[in-house]
Amino acid sequence: MEQDISLLKEVVKALENEGIKIGCHRYKDTEKYVVQIKEVCFITEICPEISRYNEGIIYQQIRETTLREGLPVLLVTPYIPPAIAKTFAKEGINYIDKAGNSYIHHAHLFIFIEGKKSETSIKINKSRAFGEAGTKLLYELLRRPEHVNLSFRELASLTHLSLGSVGTIFQELTQMGFVSKAKKRVLLEKETLLKRWLIAYSEVLRPKLIMKRMRPLSSTFYKDWNTLHLSTISSQTQWGGEPAGCILTKNLTPATYTIYTDTSWQNIGKTLGLIPDEEGRIEILSHFSTEASKSTVSPLLVYADLMISGDSRNREIAKIIENNELSYFKQRTE
Repeated sequence: MEQDISLLKEVVKALENEGIKIGCHRYKDTEKYVVQIKEVCFITEICPEISRYNEGIIYQQIRETTLREGLPVLLVTPYIPPAIAKTFAKEGINYIDKAGNSYIHHAHLFIFIEGKKSETSIKINKSRAFGEAGTKLLYELLRRPEHVNLSFRELASLTHLSLGSVGTIFQELTQMGFVSKAKKRVLLEKETLLKRWLIAYSEVLRPKLIMKRMRPLSSTFYKDWNTLHLSTISSQTQWGGEPAGCILTKNLTPATYTIYTDTSWQNIGKTLGLIPDEEGRIEILSHFSTEASKSTVSPLLVYADLMISGDSRNREIAKIIENNELSYFKQRTE
């Protein structure tokens, strides 16, 4: 991606301004890059924006890259908030932003720079493609990649977005290199796009979907939840998050119970015997997509809920879902 390359050049320049020699080259036949400082090579993980919402997601991605590639990872980002920088340094995560703020520690190499001021820059995830409308459209494209070749009018109808919004978002996705320019459109860089969408979903869309947190009038709810038939409430009332992760993998005991619905939280509460409670373990979310009538939302949405929960066990279950139901993300685009 041109934006990634531009950012990489800026951080290289920032280190060189500190008198640190650094080399940079493409990693194998991938879109990733390797930077070399002295004798140590780091594979880069480029993140357009870091916040408290996606901190856990980024942490998991870095750990996975380290295990998969067998190289230390250097997180490259336009700006890293001081509090998160402190946490990452404590966890041994190498990072650098374009101002030069950095923590790079591996073997005998140690670089620590803080206090550098970053200029305000346009955040990639603030584009229409990663705004509320774009996040909804990308959800449909990521769960059904073949839908990338539907007409804009069909996609607008499917996602309840305006025709103009769909056209603008596709234009941005093409410029970013996520959709091919050929007459027959192809979704490109699906793994990278999934990461970007995950951040946008956690920051932009999901907070707006939460209607109410609740608790059951009877404690038997937590024992018998899997016997409940949510479809009797409506065809679009489905389990998400941890209960859905349990249903898909048979390998998780829920602590938080997520329900997506196209009805009101009052209707859910009346039917299931729930009452509002800000500290409740049951969260009711508005369903933003029309999906097949199943007991759970799509594996993609289950994966997202588990990844952004901040719980390490949930991320393990999300990885199982990624390897099974979402394996198409790893398939190379011809």
